[in-house]
Amino acid sequence: MICPGFLDRESRRDLIELAGDGSAAHRLARRANALVLLDDGMSCEAISRVLFLDNDTIRTWYQFYQEDGIEGLASFGHEGGSCRLTVEQQDKLKAWIAEALPRTTRAVGAWIAGECGIEYQTRSGLIALSHRLGIEHRKPKAVSRKLDPVKQAAFIKKYEDQLNQLPADEAVIFADAVHPAHAVRPVGCWAPKELPVAVEQSSGRDRLNIHGAIDLETGQTIMKDVLTVDALSTIRWLMAIEVMYPRMRRVHVFLDNARYHHAKLVQAWLALPGRRIKLHFIPPYCLHLNPIERLWGLMHRHTTHNKCYSSFKEFSIAMLNFLRHDVPRNWSTYCDEVTDNFRVIDPKKYRIIV
Repeated sequence: MICPGFLDRESRRDLIELAGDGSAAHRLARRANALVLLDDGMSCEAISRVLFLDNDTIRTWYQFYQEDGIEGLASFGHEGGSCRLTVEQQDKLKAWIAEALPRTTRAVGAWIAGECGIEYQTRSGLIALSHRLGIEHRKPKAVSRKLDPVKQAAFIKKYEDQLNQLPADEAVIFADAVHPAHAVRPVGCWAPKELPVAVEQSSGRDRLNIHGAIDLETGQTIMKDVLTVDALSTIRWLMAIEVMYPRMRRVHVFLDNARYHHAKLVQAWLALPGRRIKLHFIPPYCLHLNPIERLWGLMHRHTTHNKCYSSFKEFSIAMLNFLRHDVPRNWSTYCDEVTDNFRVIDPKKYRIIV
């Protein structure tokens, strides 16, 4: 609580003149104005509302003036406000946040008020305090408990060894099935603050069923639009891959463990004489080890983010054109986003929220 009347008559007159001096720096005049209002008895919260500032900022200006007078008020080299918590209170707060992982600044403010008896009236003050303490708002990653780091490392090593020894008459591609829905995906965008923005939404009931594959070396894609993703459509898609590589003795296809990939019909087709496809299965629950998953994300950014298609036909054309034509044509731009730069994800290295 800052008591009014802390200014002597001469200091108050100097600050009033400074606040009304049109030639003074605007920031300095505002600080002087705030000090005069504090001396009149207005609270930091009330002044912050009048001047559209944070009340911790007003309190910091008061401390600058108390320590160094107008010279301190005229100093703009400080980064943010001073902390109202003691070092011990800051350590306790950091320990509590690390343990509780609160979702909102309101929860942080409530803890500070309950434990330290200090009220933070604004969200911006709590955000500034968090940054000062090295705390940031984090969105947790979805990590499967069944991820096996050993299997991931073994897969990566085997893949890299195979790639380093790959003969000129063999190719490597990554494959997956995807089922994009006819629906716009709203994402953030820049707009004038007075302009409300919205996107038209479709039902999302119609879906494409696509067998997809991509060659990371060339950017060439093989995309088959099918009625149903099953064993028979998988065989037809694998046949199309062989057609795309007529001169290759062997085409290595890396894909996930979907049931139709392991189907007996598919295995029987692969065993026929003359088949040039060899399937390699990535470890279970390891979508991060299949680069085509990154292609699906790229696909949505270019075709469904804030984009609405009046008909399912228009949506299908846009989606398939991007995958079949835009990706190979612009591969030099997209290749850095769809890579085989693999890494091992170990669930034990994460703090799991329960």
